[in-house]
Amino acid sequence: MAVYKVEICGVNTAKLPILSEDEKTELFSRIKQGDRFAREQYIKGNLRLVLSVIKRFANSNENVDDLFQIGCIGLMKSIDNFDDSIGVKFSTYAVPMIIGEIRRYLRDNNSIRVSRSLRDIAYKAIHAKELLTRTSMQEPTLEDIAKETGIDKDDILFALDAIQSPVSLYDPVYTDGGDALYVMDQISDKHNREDRWVESLSLNDAMKRLNTREHHIIKLRFFEGKTQMEVAEEIHISQAQVSRLEKSALKSMKTYLATDPICRKVP
Repeated sequence: MAVYKVEICGVNTAKLPILSEDEKTELFSRIKQGDRFAREQYIKGNLRLVLSVIKRFANSNENVDDLFQIGCIGLMKSIDNFDDSIGVKFSTYAVPMIIGEIRRYLRDNNSIRVSRSLRDIAYKAIHAKELLTRTSMQEPTLEDIAKETGIDKDDILFALDAIQSPVSLYDPVYTDGGDALYVMDQISDKHNREDRWVESLSLNDAMKRLNTREHHIIKLRFFEGKTQMEVAEEIHISQAQVSRLEKSALKSMKTYLATDPICRKVP
């Protein structure tokens, strides 16, 4: 999804106005008196908030124009419900509202079918969370949401999990300018630890040709089923370094196994 194009929904994002704090205060005072022109000016002056939010959904594969429109709905709801007397900046209040509106849109357009009853529970929980956040100005716990809705917290958790968008194992989760780290790199395998593969291909010999650090990383990753993050914490380096060392070690091992005559005979 390209979120950096200049024109979105007919709006030239390069020319969006920036309101000063005095202008915001003056416009909001007029909005409370029913001035629709002031409301339109306030919306235009805060469209950059919508742009900043939709960049967070760059991997959603949704049309950027659609997300921008949905984000604008969230912005308008924020303006209509914001109480400037509570001493909180408008952007602090508006960003979660815009994010929530976009997430609802993505859930409703999810290709995976989720029962109506589960959706109802999830939406009640989300609505309760937003309400509690506005009233207490802090993130409510699952117990708080369960008490507010009168729904068992396990049912709420199950419903919220059901409406989440699926994630590909090959989706990148981090990059430092070099090799990207993928979702699959975050997953540990406690049951299938490649025992048969290790035995059949005689990886012990291949591992002996690794340096001490590479040998330790391969052992932790494929024999003990640890994630790259867990390995990074144990040997006190970054996850990006673990990823690079792991790939280098596996490449060396594959090269050895491909040229070793004993290994080539293994079916």
